[in-house]
Amino acid sequence: NPEYEADDNLYTYSEFGAIGFDLWQVKSGTIFDNVLITDDEAFAEKVGKDTWGVTKDAEKKMKDEQDEVERKQREAEEAAKKAEEGSKDEDEDEEEDEEEPEDDEAEHDHDEL
Repeated sequence: NPEYEADDNLYTYSEFGAIGFDLWQVKSGTIFDNVLITDDEAFAEKVGKDTWGVTKDAEKKMKDEQDEVERKQREAEEAAKKAEEGSKDEDEDEEEDEEEPEDDEAEHDHDEL
């Protein structure tokens, strides 16, 4: 484009009214807060240590505890489901035993003379 002119301030705004994120979230439970927009790496590091750095350990502990509770709930549900399925299998076996006479019973199922 022969009329092209580089503009270093093309995306410079005096203020932002809103920002948007287009995210591919890989793991559920991800939280985004304390958004900082800057081009000063040292300032970003300081703000990160002062905000996220202060809360990250407590947040991780809370998340790990929540994951453990959910894991135990899943295991309990799976165990209950297996127990229920096992109970159904036993009931079906008992019904089959009642319906089918044993070989000995079949032989003696008539009156002897």
